[in-house]
Amino acid sequence: MSLRRFAVVSLVVLAACSSTSGPELRASKPVIHVSSARTASDISSCLERMLLSVQTIRDSGSTELVVGPNAWLVTLTPSGYGSIVKVQKSPGEYGGLPEPELRFDIARCTT
Repeated sequence: MSLRRFAVVSLVVLAACSSTSGPELRASKPVIHVSSARTASDISSCLERMLLSVQTIRDSGSTELVVGPNAWLVTLTPSGYGSIVKVQKSPGEYGGLPEPELRFDIARCTT
């Protein structure tokens, strides 16, 4: 099975197990939107080490990290300067990772 196919299958399975759909989560207003001098792969590796329950999806040059049961979506997009980081939160209540902790982890991994 190719990596791309595996990523798509993983996304479908993850979306099926959660209360928030992928498109609904992607349509939510970003709670964090910053640029970083670090590469997307550096930020992704750092966040994967710091956060629990992370599903990583790489496609079309960007990287998406789904944290918790589809509670947070972190999108990392390469830019000429480094990376653009966008974080979106599901509209439902999630008792896992609180926003202040996620903000701290994002700040730590983007600087």
